[in-house]
Amino acid sequence: MGKMSVNLCGIELDNPIIPASGTFGYGYEFAELYDINILGTFSFKGTTKDARFGNPTPRIAECPAGMINAVGLQNPGVENVISKELPRLKECFNKKVMANVSGFSIEDYAYTCQKLDREEQVGWLEVNVSCPNVHGGGMSFGTSPEAAAEVTRAVKAVTTKPVIIKLSPNVTDIVSIAKACEDAGADGISLINTLLGMRIDLNKRKPVIANKMGGFSGSAIFPVAVRMVYQVSKAVNIPVVGMGGVSSAEDVIEMMLAGATAVEIGAANLVDPFACRDIINALPSAMEKYKINSLSEIIGGCE
Repeated sequence: MGKMSVNLCGIELDNPIIPASGTFGYGYEFAELYDINILGTFSFKGTTKDARFGNPTPRIAECPAGMINAVGLQNPGVENVISKELPRLKECFNKKVMANVSGFSIEDYAYTCQKLDREEQVGWLEVNVSCPNVHGGGMSFGTSPEAAAEVTRAVKAVTTKPVIIKLSPNVTDIVSIAKACEDAGADGISLINTLLGMRIDLNKRKPVIANKMGGFSGSAIFPVAVRMVYQVSKAVNIPVVGMGGVSSAEDVIEMMLAGATAVEIGAANLVDPFACRDIINALPSAMEKYKINSLSEIIGGCE
């Protein structure tokens, strides 16, 4: 059998499969279905400084080959994650976990990351810079190189663990933003977050979801994700975690050929809770089919 292990920012993973934030909760829900220790790791639900109820309902809309969500970062807040969620996770997951962090100001990001950085279970901090910046006129931190770099510097100043900046695809030039994050000290880049989408109810002539617009994910966005992973991986010298519409072992290989060191799987978990397990089980035969001896050797193998 081929070698599936990869090294992400200095930490060895048994395989490159990582359930994406927001699609795997805090892990223990899925541990009731299968042994989640077969995963490389997983990125837990986006966590903010304070507890958030999220957006009003309805906040999910189905689409051909995907879905739109506007959950709104519903989470119990960092203090509860540390005191309640992580101890519960430790009972069923014996690997390092990726802590996904969101914020509404530079201070929020730094506070939450500093707290989670101290936790023994946390291996990486995945910092989502595609959230609204309520202190800056509603813009997202991830839409400008300067703002993304500012978040990166603030988080790096108060942490010791690898910081992976998660970028939004809703920009004109994602490469310049990724490079700004690298220059500011980021240890890795993850992309893509959801595209911005919308559905309209024909009978009511109103948006399907209360928030009007939301994040579009699912297999329909896979070609966009592959393109952006390819562009960014060619431009930076730090690892890239690829995601966006991945739903098969073949998709994982394609994403790694584009330049991804590890691959996150999101919407597929919402369709089939066994998706990540099944992809891991399918990887050896896919590697054999495409004559791959080691997954780490194909990273960025597409010229």
